[in-house]
Amino acid sequence: MGTLDILATTNKGELINVEVQVADEKNMIERSLFYWSRLFSGQLQSGIPYQKLERTVCINLLSFDLLKTAEYHSCYVLKERERNEQLSDLLEIHFIELDKIKDIQDAGEIKTQLEAWLEFIKHPESQVSYELARRDETIREAKDGLLVLSCNEQFRLYYEVRLKALLDETSRLQTARDEGKIERDLEIATNLLDVLDDETISLKTGLALNTVQQLRKSSTK
Repeated sequence: MGTLDILATTNKGELINVEVQVADEKNMIERSLFYWSRLFSGQLQSGIPYQKLERTVCINLLSFDLLKTAEYHSCYVLKERERNEQLSDLLEIHFIELDKIKDIQDAGEIKTQLEAWLEFIKHPESQVSYELARRDETIREAKDGLLVLSCNEQFRLYYEVRLKALLDETSRLQTARDEGKIERDLEIATNLLDVLDDETISLKTGLALNTVQQLRKSSTK
């Protein structure tokens, strides 16, 4: 899942990397910096001098909360710490946390182009998205393109395989986290056996009482 989902070049020559990430692998910031640096430095392989390096932008669409902020959209650039002076516009990294976007009930609630596109991305078949497509030509073209792709059997099979892989990976990561938590709780409970009763240990760790009792039996053998 650490692959580039979309790599595009604008009419101005800017490099745009869009990544859609479903599972939180605890390395999103570092990975985005790596992708940005790879795209930016990769331009020199074409013989471009430093002065001709193009602006490179990474946009990360996330299905999980990453940053400790209430805002769903965060944009990072290079700035001087004290004067808040931007060094260059060649670097720009965006994080868009989809779960932080409020639910839209009516197209009239949408005020910006970004909000419109994010609503379409989250709910392409919603009534709000249909209304947006009617009002906005670019969203209408995207919706038409999505319809064409959905009718393509080969693409549909590819999409289903990729979706299954994403869901399997999300499940694997959650299972690993759950197992890690249980192991930590068991270790804590074992260390508390000499100082607390079984009921209190169960309350403190969240482990079932019979699990704590079994731990105690095992420790006395």
